[in-house]
Amino acid sequence: MPMAQPRDYYTVLGVERTSSTEEISVAYRKLAIRFHPDKNPGDEDAISRFKEAAEAFEILGDEEKRARFDRFGHAGVNGQGGSQFHDVEDIFSAFGDIFGDIFGGGGGQRRPRKGRDVRCDVNLSLHEAAQGVTTEVSFHRHETCVDCSGSGASTGSERVACSYCGGHGRVVQSAGIVRMQTTCPACHGQGSVVDDPCQTCEGTGQQLKKVVTTVNIPAGVDNDTRVRISGQGEPSPGGGVPGDCYCFISVDPHSLFERDGQHLICRVPITYAQATLGTTLEVPTLQGRGELKVPTGTQSGSVFRMHGEGMPDPRRRGRGDLLVQVSIEVPKKLSKEEKQLLRQLAELEQKHVAPERKSFFGKLKDYFTATDEAQTPTDEVQTS
Repeated sequence: MPMAQPRDYYTVLGVERTSSTEEISVAYRKLAIRFHPDKNPGDEDAISRFKEAAEAFEILGDEEKRARFDRFGHAGVNGQGGSQFHDVEDIFSAFGDIFGDIFGGGGGQRRPRKGRDVRCDVNLSLHEAAQGVTTEVSFHRHETCVDCSGSGASTGSERVACSYCGGHGRVVQSAGIVRMQTTCPACHGQGSVVDDPCQTCEGTGQQLKKVVTTVNIPAGVDNDTRVRISGQGEPSPGGGVPGDCYCFISVDPHSLFERDGQHLICRVPITYAQATLGTTLEVPTLQGRGELKVPTGTQSGSVFRMHGEGMPDPRRRGRGDLLVQVSIEVPKKLSKEEKQLLRQLAELEQKHVAPERKSFFGKLKDYFTATDEAQTPTDEVQTS
């Protein structure tokens, strides 16, 4: 049963924010046992709680993800939590090696591990990030060796049952009254080993190959956003589902715009006359040219908001805003006519002092007077 709003991961596991990784692992295992699908057949609420606990542990059990969650909440781990678990089998694949098969693998059957995930990097311009794009990406992944067909054994030889686990792929470990099954360290859960390895893949059964595919990048992505290409990771060594490819997004800096989440910032210089008298500016937007009315008496550093001219949000509808900050630009070179007009203006300003300037100069006069008095030496008293 999907939840409208994700709960706090610490609340889900019933632990404190100061809990250690071990305490978090213990709390998760208790919930996994309680809500395990084999123990609650047909109970959709139990399955939902089972998935929710796995999502919480996937974040809090990883130091880096936990730190991001502590700082930014769910927004800091967006796309890195429960979204990777499409069904219960994904959870068994992800955490089966950590806790073992709690209920003996559902009738003794060993669940194959999910294949490894792979990574690729995607570089976008700001306009591409704003509009969304379908682009071609390339990455490397291990694929089935063509010479041994993935067996890892050389031609004419076969894999043999692992002597360490007796071909089960699992070994039983006891800790007091608790008995747990864990992956066999000798055959890594495959139940068999290779005596005469394939020379091409050195017994691994896989070869590293370059893959080229396309990915749909949604509009509004930002730096470090991850986009998943399902099933494009490495194949499972036990015949399970393949891993996924995660595309890590990086957005190039723009010459005019700075990004602040879904908002854009553009700094525009204006003249003293424009700031004083007011004007209509032509400003850049992601869609092209835009107009901004600057009112009379605008101060340097003032910020004007153009609603809906920012970046879209990949998780919901709507766009951010464009924040235009104006700054008064002082020219370094003036014509004779400009100098003459400015001198006339300066003379007028001396005769008609603005209230703000009068207040400032009054304070300045008081300050200098007090300073002069403090520095004047006191007359010494002469004694006979």
